Amino acid sequence: MRYDRPCARLTIFSKGLITMLLRLVLCVLALLPAAAAFQAAQPVETYRPSQYPDRIILNWTEDASAGFAVTWRTSTAVSHGFAEIAQAGENAEFAKSAKRVTAATEAYSTDLGPAHAHSVTFTGLQPSTAYSYRVGDGANWSPWNTLKTASQRPEPFTFVYFGDAQSGILPYWSRLVRQAYAHAPNARFLLHAGDLINRSTLDQEWGEWHAGAGWINQVIPSVPTPGNHEYGRLAENGPRVLTSNWRPQFTLPLNGVAGAEESNYFIDIHDLRVIVLNSNVLHKEQAVWLEKVLASNPKAWTIITFHHPVYSTAVRRDNKELRELWQPIFDRYRVDLVLNGHDHVYGRTRLVTGTVYAVSSAGTKFYERKPTAVFDRIAEDTQLFQVIRIDGNRLVYEARTVSGALYDSFELTKRRGRPNRHTNRIPATPQRLRPAAAAR
Repeated sequence: MRYDRPCARLTIFSKGLITMLLRLVLCVLALLPAAAAFQAAQPVETYRPSQYPDRIILNWTEDASAGFAVTWRTSTAVSHGFAEIAQAGENAEFAKSAKRVTAATEAYSTDLGPAHAHSVTFTGLQPSTAYSYRVGDGANWSPWNTLKTASQRPEPFTFVYFGDAQSGILPYWSRLVRQAYAHAPNARFLLHAGDLINRSTLDQEWGEWHAGAGWINQVIPSVPTPGNHEYGRLAENGPRVLTSNWRPQFTLPLNGVAGAEESNYFIDIHDLRVIVLNSNVLHKEQAVWLEKVLASNPKAWTIITFHHPVYSTAVRRDNKELRELWQPIFDRYRVDLVLNGHDHVYGRTRLVTGTVYAVSSAGTKFYERKPTAVFDRIAEDTQLFQVIRIDGNRLVYEARTVSGALYDSFELTKRRGRPNRHTNRIPATPQRLRPAAAAR
């Protein structure tokens, strides 16, 4: 049939186009359930264990000049794990002198099924020496990675402090970690102040956390403390317990309180003692332990980390009992710096009876700030990492945004027999506050 009128031709064409579009829409709607199921299943499959070593992570031993630990995961098909270590060399010849160590292997189970955790603690190492290591089962090996032990004498060094990763871990927290590494590639450790994940029973989130840091965890040791989100109930009315992932995936010093193993400990590195407290459990027992650890501290600098802040930054939050129990001990021993998370609002105090307190957030979960005069700098709705450098009697603290911009900074200077001198180095940029807060 022939149509000579343009309008008629347009009408026929439009009807055909509409029919095609309707069919396309119906096809897309039909595929949506399958696509959603694929998207939900894909990450789970991605994070299941295999025979190849994954989630490789380093931790310092109590004395960072003499040893370090490496932990990794495989499927249960791998019954024995090994680590090899040698002094690092300038070519591949170093591998010929590598020493093989049999790993301790622990079976554990998560919502993704059973797995094996393998760990090796290298001891008796030489200070200020670069060692290369790899892990595997004798057939499937990780790449060689290198870590330098700490010096037995004070020397300048840097570390990075993160608040809660918790939400937006793989898509958003990962870029913060990479930016932190760009600013501090020679950091001696990464300190995590709790809530590394959001749901303690979901192994997928731990997979995202390990993937988010990637190979950085294989070359810079982690110093983690558990937050409240690392705890959960196995039964509806049961007690809150530490996630079954914590101890299998970290190998931390066993020098803390009984009942808080690998969540309460300390490490000595250069002229710093780092003390990790678990603010979820055994507060009084840790207070007694803390007093002893501080009284016997041979280091010039002391930094303490735990999850729940002494000075809260978020509205409707206050850890009064914890503050009344632990802060007097901090005061007596002039602890230099206390690093917290939990409140999802950045805040950094001036000296409070000789100590600076900081709260930070590394992930994408944010709360409203609590107006208080104790903080010299506040930030809402901002992902931040902190680079801290110690050089002799001077400590420099920098908080930076995910773009690398300097947001906050101060210096501490040691003075014999007197409290530290505190000097703000806050940049001229305005505080990052929500519109309603900024208007107050």
